[in-house]
Amino acid sequence: MTVTFQPSVAQGEIAAPPSKSMAHRLLICAGLAEGESVISNADPSEDILATVDCLNKLGAYARYCEKERAVTERGTDLRNVFEGAVLNCRECGSTLRFFIPLCLLNGGAYVLTGSERLFNRPLSVYETICRAQGLRFEQNGNRLTVSGKLKSGEYEVAGNVSSQFISGLLFALPLLDGDSKIKIIPPIESKPYILMTMQALEVFGVKADFEDETTVTVKGNSRYTAKNVTVEGDFSNAAFFDAFNVIGGTVSVSGLSENSLQGDKIYRRYFRLLKSGFSEIDVSDCPDLAPVLMAIAAVLNGAKLTGTKRLKIKESDRGAAMAEELSKCGVSTVLKENEITVYPGAEAPKEMLYGHNDHRIVMALSVLLSKLGGKVEGAEAVKKSFPDFFDRLRTVGIQLSKDVLL
Repeated sequence: MTVTFQPSVAQGEIAAPPSKSMAHRLLICAGLAEGESVISNADPSEDILATVDCLNKLGAYARYCEKERAVTERGTDLRNVFEGAVLNCRECGSTLRFFIPLCLLNGGAYVLTGSERLFNRPLSVYETICRAQGLRFEQNGNRLTVSGKLKSGEYEVAGNVSSQFISGLLFALPLLDGDSKIKIIPPIESKPYILMTMQALEVFGVKADFEDETTVTVKGNSRYTAKNVTVEGDFSNAAFFDAFNVIGGTVSVSGLSENSLQGDKIYRRYFRLLKSGFSEIDVSDCPDLAPVLMAIAAVLNGAKLTGTKRLKIKESDRGAAMAEELSKCGVSTVLKENEITVYPGAEAPKEMLYGHNDHRIVMALSVLLSKLGGKVEGAEAVKKSFPDFFDRLRTVGIQLSKDVLL
């Protein structure tokens, strides 16, 4: 799909979409709980549907109701699920990394599949754990087979690869016999996501805490208890609408909790920095904000982003992808191992921009093109996290047209 933008000024009010990150966590907890839960305010993005599908493959009952925008779930005991299920994680790193430990609860063999790009992202943390415990971990392209039974005890996990590995263990370890500890090797990046996982566990009656700055204790022999819960608003995707306020628009974004643990709520402070002048911004704990920060920097005063090395292992190499597209708008960037400098001076592109099959690249380029005018192809990538993104842009006055190739 190609979307064409006319230069326009965003005005109006919009409700923040539900948090995809928290929805994943609540859905998994509900899928492990005894009884029936309802997860309200859940959008049917590709990533969320991947998690719903995988829960069903493991014996839970999870059904999305579009009218109610809610998922009804009846949990399952994964320790008693028949082996042999094939879990399609599509393109979702959270789904893949959250479900691998869950597939190691009853000793049976399970297969996890997904896109080629997904399986190019690191899985070495789990491979190391499986090797140490004598468990099967066999990857062949975009197909991973695991089997064996995870043991309680002490785990050592690098804190600078992905917090998703730690969250995945946090879902599974409470169901094992005996308590466990996760020792995180500093530096710890994206710690807010670990805290969000702990929050979801607590909602469903499961206990995990930071004993100290780098050690998480997990109570074993635990049970998840069914709950009805509403997914909070998403700062990560709300940032794309608040970005219009930085480049000349007036958009009021509602539905965001000031008490949220989401790390991406820091975008408000970072946007103020970008507006004030050339700024240095650390995205170690909020890598998903990098594309929109780069887009705003190109329009305004430039910026240096640090802590950018993990951008290479997202849905695309996000730093390189944004640099390539910004160059079509006359913007210079300098890419280094762990920092990116964006210089100001964006102008209307003379050629079509490309979304790199990455939802956050497409949304960041949409903010840019609302100012400059132009086209972006591969825009259907927004379905991964925000399927009605372009419809919502129209509600705040952004002039665009969609060309869908059949």
